[in-house]
Amino acid sequence: MNQYYVYILTNTAKTLYTGVTNNLERRVYEHKQKLIPGFTKKYNLTMLVYFEVTHDVHSAIHREKQIKGWLRRKKIALIDSKNPEWKDLSMEWVEER
Repeated sequence: MNQYYVYILTNTAKTLYTGVTNNLERRVYEHKQKLIPGFTKKYNLTMLVYFEVTHDVHSAIHREKQIKGWLRRKKIALIDSKNPEWKDLSMEWVEER
């Protein structure tokens, strides 16, 4: 069964980026290595602070658009509800390599 991820990246200045992917580990790696030109590379958004999983690509895209439409404070509240210390949730993946 396919999995799709809606995720939020940040940096030390707490700039936020919301994205969607079918391979979270690969996508975060690409952001960390700055392989993707654009917003995340420009603002050094390399810390994964939030993600959720779904099995339906349309649900994932809808959720990404929903979160992107929120005010910043609502996005921060979402992150705080699951990751109050804003730890980089992908650090375990890097250590495993």
